[in-house]
Amino acid sequence: MKLIVLSWILFASIWTFFTMGYDKRQARRKQRRVPENTLWILSIFGGGIGAYIGMIVFRHKTRHTAFRIGFLLLAIIYTMAIFYCLGFTMGKLQIA
Repeated sequence: MKLIVLSWILFASIWTFFTMGYDKRQARRKQRRVPENTLWILSIFGGGIGAYIGMIVFRHKTRHTAFRIGFLLLAIIYTMAIFYCLGFTMGKLQIA
């Protein structure tokens, strides 16, 4: 189960990262954009880390406070989920 969760977070984060980059490119070209709701849905359902990294790398949605705070909080939550799945608790490695 933990492997499935880790795989999903990795997949969703990569997908969301590239979606952020695509949306930024579309914004520069003044073409059809990715709806903000789509970015939020991808972020909430596992892509929070990719969204936050994409926001920084592509300098995209950085002026929107909701995105800055929301993507950061989601990234923290998913990072904690990864640590939990890997067996880290309170800074110590838990060996089964």
